[in-house]
Amino acid sequence: MKTYLNALGVACSLGVGKRAVADALFDAAAHGLRSLDGWVPGHALPLGHVSAELPPIPAGLEHRDTRNNRLLLLATQEIEGEIRAAIARFGAARVGVVVGTSTTGIEEATHNIASRGKTGTWPDGYRYADQELGAPAAFLAEWLGIAGPCYGISTACTSGARALLSARRLLRLGLCDAVICGGADTLCRLATNGFHALEATASERCVPFSPARRGINIGEAAALFLMTRGEAPVALVGGGASSDAYHMSSPEPDGRGAVEAMRLALAAAAIDAGTIDYVNLHGTATEHNDAMESRALAQTFVHAVPCSSTKALTGHTLGAAGALEAAFCWLSLVDPLRRLPPHVWDGQPDPALPPLAFTQVGDTLPQGLCHLMSNSFAFGGNNASLILAGGT
Repeated sequence: MKTYLNALGVACSLGVGKRAVADALFDAAAHGLRSLDGWVPGHALPLGHVSAELPPIPAGLEHRDTRNNRLLLLATQEIEGEIRAAIARFGAARVGVVVGTSTTGIEEATHNIASRGKTGTWPDGYRYADQELGAPAAFLAEWLGIAGPCYGISTACTSGARALLSARRLLRLGLCDAVICGGADTLCRLATNGFHALEATASERCVPFSPARRGINIGEAAALFLMTRGEAPVALVGGGASSDAYHMSSPEPDGRGAVEAMRLALAAAAIDAGTIDYVNLHGTATEHNDAMESRALAQTFVHAVPCSSTKALTGHTLGAAGALEAAFCWLSLVDPLRRLPPHVWDGQPDPALPPLAFTQVGDTLPQGLCHLMSNSFAFGGNNASLILAGGT
């Protein structure tokens, strides 16, 4: 049974909406990273901050007011018409919501906890529920009046990808006729300081797969799909997930878990590796991730598959990354020129790593049916791979 990605709403540091994001993504003339003070004491870090004005939370839902939900709302508004049409067609109980996240309302909670430390009491506006990992999904369901399955997924940097896998499963099991799925994460001090304490953040724009790579730039984004069984130009034809549990924060060096996720995705799509036309790499620009991923691709692909990491354009959007980068594949498949996201870096390959066929500005997909893979790898050895297909 095929499942289709019928509509996409997206907001990230590259822009708001499919057209703005696609223009910035494919041309790579500008990026969304800006050096910002105030997130890590004593340091100005490049961050992928969404500078657009975020919409207010709808009346009656003021108890759901967090930056995370506002960014999610911004992305959802782009496809609100398609979503409400699906609800009208299938009924509220047959539409589900699955949202991947890792930060939810933790930034607001941080301010409230600091206030309590000073005054001894919680501020009037503090709600523990804002921090719950299902809060973004619950907000969407409450706003849209959806009564189907509704939950959040938080598997660190695979959250957004696993939300799409979960939505596909709901459709294939017949539990839903449509699922709103994707990921949303916003900048917060807990995450930025945590990654900085792990010495995983770069003080300059990241350079994935270069020997000069020093770590990640953190970003924020929301990417949301409407997924159904109704035919559309882009299908989610396969997905795979694994958990190697090698280390709390480091990937297994030989990439065994990543290879398993990719091979499971290929098997689910009933294709071989030679059919893949492009891979969106996880590509965090950390020493260990890029080394592992290079080895994993060398084991999976015997041909030089075009590939790129887009994190030098958006930053690493954590729980939203898997959905955002699947969205970049979706944009390539619907683009009239069939452009591919370029790999933006210093152009210096790491001689210690297996070589990869990085894309450049202007590279395009071949004509006809194409298959694109998007990889996400997370803390704890959590791995996910998605395969999207489109074109005739």
